[in-house]
Amino acid sequence: MEHADVFTRNAAVERYGGCLCGNIRYCLTAEPRVHYCHCDMCRRATGSAFAVLGWAPVAGLSWLTTEPAYRRSSPIARRSFCQSCGTPLTLAYDANPYEVAMHIGTFDDPSGLEPHHNYGSSQRLGWVCCGIDLPHHDTEERW
Repeated sequence: MEHADVFTRNAAVERYGGCLCGNIRYCLTAEPRVHYCHCDMCRRATGSAFAVLGWAPVAGLSWLTTEPAYRRSSPIARRSFCQSCGTPLTLAYDANPYEVAMHIGTFDDPSGLEPHHNYGSSQRLGWVCCGIDLPHHDTEERW
């Protein structure tokens, strides 16, 4: 079974979201795989102690208004954001063009999008205590 097929099987109700200023709106029609990311790239990209990301198939994402701007955030990934207000929206790795990570805080109703594991755990700040009981995965990526 191909990786994308897992998403198709887990199709969910439509979820809507957008940036802080409202210039960018989107619809996601797949249930994202949600996790905390503690890597230094996500910390810097969000300006926070960690990111909460939900991975979904690119095919399930529709931009309803203006598309975001994109920037290369490392040699292996690019991120999107709103040029008007700066809201970070997505993360995508070059190695997997079929998936995109949405920043969970940009969903209109993120209450049902609970993280199920930690990523970049070795870079977790010592005072961050959310998700301690969840499985941990590490990364070797640093830029």
